[in-house]
Amino acid sequence: MTVTRRAACALACAIALSGVSFGAAPAAAQAFDRTVRIVVPYAPGGTSDTLARIIAPLLSEKIGQTVVVENKPGAAGNIGADAVAKADKDGQTYLLTDVGTVASAPGLFADLTYKPLEDLAPVTMVMFSPYVLAVNPKLEGVTDVASLLAYAKANPGKLAVANSGIGGVNHITAVAMAKELGVQWKTVPYKGGAAATQAVVSGESKVIINGATATLPFVTNGQLKGLAVTGDERVAAAPDLPTFKEAKLPQPDVGSWQGLLTTAGSPPEKIAAVNAAVNEALKRPEVIERIKQQGGRVVGGPADDLKAWLATNTESWGKIIADAGIKGQ
Repeated sequence: MTVTRRAACALACAIALSGVSFGAAPAAAQAFDRTVRIVVPYAPGGTSDTLARIIAPLLSEKIGQTVVVENKPGAAGNIGADAVAKADKDGQTYLLTDVGTVASAPGLFADLTYKPLEDLAPVTMVMFSPYVLAVNPKLEGVTDVASLLAYAKANPGKLAVANSGIGGVNHITAVAMAKELGVQWKTVPYKGGAAATQAVVSGESKVIINGATATLPFVTNGQLKGLAVTGDERVAAAPDLPTFKEAKLPQPDVGSWQGLLTTAGSPPEKIAAVNAAVNEALKRPEVIERIKQQGGRVVGGPADDLKAWLATNTESWGKIIADAGIKGQ
């Protein structure tokens, strides 16, 4: 036994004799024996990356090991997801991502190198951030949802709806909405949500359905005209915007759903420990406030909730993708 192990044993005995309890932390710490990785399948600075860096130190505190965030961008999130799917089944590697991309991947990519529902194990849903429906403020006569739909029906194929890339959830949402609303508009892909937003601000495209984090600042400063938001409640940053449900728009619950997953086959006790630690972190006022600043709200909950969400949305997105003939890039 090394000096370090003797010291650890002595500390454990002292704690036991003192009768002091630290809840689930000692058991969780024993389960993790080295650095834990959280893979973010996008470039630094986005919503998933920001969330991972909020959660990492709090998770580290609970499990007693260093938690590092590793960015693996590319292929619409599939490079990072594939890396976690094929990692050792030891519960030491996690994926924090927009789980809409996980649900849509099987329908978009015929050559997908992993099976999301089989190779990834849900841990917990972390956050929901709504989408904002907005237009260029100079779009003539469009002041609300009703006037946008009237314009679209009077000008079939004329409106260009910007999105963050072919096969992205906001692209699929625009396709699904057009079908359900009986309108014709063209979808225009850009290299990311920020570029799509700028295209509508400049007038190159006229409409956008995009994440609140990237879009609301342009609504509040008047560079975009906000029309509605997804989700079950209005957002504090723009309380005058109705929800999709209030505006009688389809796809009311779509948005950026951020979830945590790990490699399928990982030890259940480790998955349970991480679920408990993350859900505890999500109850902290400072975490709730930081997520609110991202334009989102805390979700949390058991792994089974995320599992059910993935199963439902993989099926529904798959049908929309197939009907529209969308192919991922």
